[in-house]
Amino acid sequence: MFDFDRAMNITENEIPYIVEAKTSGWKERGKSVSYHFLEPSHSVCMEKSDLMLAQIQACERLLRYAKDEEDINILKEEVTKLRLALDLIRY
Repeated sequence: MFDFDRAMNITENEIPYIVEAKTSGWKERGKSVSYHFLEPSHSVCMEKSDLMLAQIQACERLLRYAKDEEDINILKEEVTKLRLALDLIRY
């Protein structure tokens, strides 16, 4: 008997997120948030609003694990700026 479950090449995206965020920089020069696409194909065909939502989610995920007070403040400020920009795009 033919086993369809083993024969089918169905791939699902195992990564539940599109973008990952990280903070970088030094106190003297200033820290910033940078983003990285987890799969290169996502960078090709995204609308600005979808990208901003993915960036907000990435910052919020990183914020849960941030311990440095400066990183926390930078991430909160980044989320605020992204939400404002997203609101301006939508309306």
